[in-house]
This record gives sequence, structure tokens and C-alpha cells, in this order.
Amino acid sequence: MVQVLCPAIESFEADRMQTKSSNCALSVVAISGAVLLFVGTYFHPMSTDPNAASAAFAEYAADHHWVATHLLQLCGFALMTAALVLLSRLLAGGAAATLAAVGMAGAIAGLAVATALQAVDGVALKAVVDAWAAAPEQEKAGLFHAAFAVRQIEIGLSAMTSLLSGVTVTLFGAALLIDRRFARWLGVLAIAGGIPTAIAGIVIAHSGFSALAMSINMPANILLLCWMIGLGIWTWRWRG
Repeated sequence: MVQVLCPAIESFEADRMQTKSSNCALSVVAISGAVLLFVGTYFHPMSTDPNAASAAFAEYAADHHWVATHLLQLCGFALMTAALVLLSRLLAGGAAATLAAVGMAGAIAGLAVATALQAVDGVALKAVVDAWAAAPEQEKAGLFHAAFAVRQIEIGLSAMTSLLSGVTVTLFGAALLIDRRFARWLGVLAIAGGIPTAIAGIVIAHSGFSALAMSINMPANILLLCWMIGLGIWTWRWRG
């Protein structure tokens, strides 16, 4: 009997240690990702109307930390994506395994689009607006139109990033509500932030960085950051 029980106990202990390790990793990447994304966004220049191209481009050209802030945002987004992948693994053995798998696919797709967004916004747009700001008057019109074209690509990628992120987090919220092992408020907060984020993506696609789009997107993003930090804290304390 002892010989039969010992391997079972060892297997249980190994599973428990693996779950604890996954929980710790999820907590670290969730909280650090949310913090990095917040810091990058905090230092992003936002004093002008982003839909007023001339004023916005002048502000961006004057910013000396533009690339760094966007790399911070990308690192934060990547870490938060890693947290969602780890969360899908925790959900894999429960009643919401299918939703978690779809959510993981959405998270990875969202990271790919967000990476393209930061390449366009954080690198390409900065190069063009710098050239526009430094150009002689007779060359400004052509460079402005080039920057405006890059801006439209940024708007498209931003819309898709918001839409994908919102749908993905909403799926995870539903999964957390279905899986009874997790606190119910985690699912509610995810859905509360995910749905308006997806809606903001649709609004951005239609109207760019309009006042309406920003009024939906900014509060929704704050909710998502709060959810990510809350998820990190809760999983750190969770015993599985």
C-alpha cells in the first residue's frame, strides 16, 4: 500500500509545485507588464488633439523620448500577453478550457498587431514627423502628406489592436466566470474593461483618434490595467 501511495503523493506534490510556479510567473508578468504599459503611456505626449494632425505632429517631433516610450508600451503589452498565455494554461483543466484556448489565440494575434502598431507609430511616424519639422518650407507639404499617410496606417493598426484586445479579454472574463476556481470579480472586471475596449476599436476605425474614441478607450484601458494587476495579485495568493 505504501509503495502505491508514494508515487501518487510525489505526483501530487510535483503538480502542486508546478501550479505554484505558474502562478508566480503569471503574477510577475501581469503586474510588471501593466506597470510598464502605464509608464510608457504616462510619458507619451498627449497635450494636443491627436486628430489635429499638424499640432500632433509638431508635438511628436519635439518629444525626445518618443521611441523609448513606445518600446516601453510594447514590452508592457508583451508581458501582459504572456500573462494571458499562462492564464489559459491554468484554465485548460477546467470547464472553460475551450474559451481559454480561443483567448490565448486572440492574445497572440493581438501581440502581433500591437508590434506592428509600435513599429509604425513608435519608429516610422517619428522619423517622418522629424523630417517634416526640420524641412525647409517648400518641402514641408510633401512630408506632411507622407506623415499623414503613416498616421492612417497607425489608426488602422490601433483600431485592430483595441478590437482584438477587447474581444480577447472579454473571452477570458467569460472563462473566469465559468471556472469556479477563480474569484468572480476577476471575470466581471475583465468583461467590464474588454467590451468598451473592443467598442473603442470600432470607433477608432470609423473616426480615428476622435474625442469619442478617446473617451471610450482611455477609461477602458484603465480598467484593463486594473484587471491585470488584480489578476496578478490574486494568482500570487491562489493555492490552486
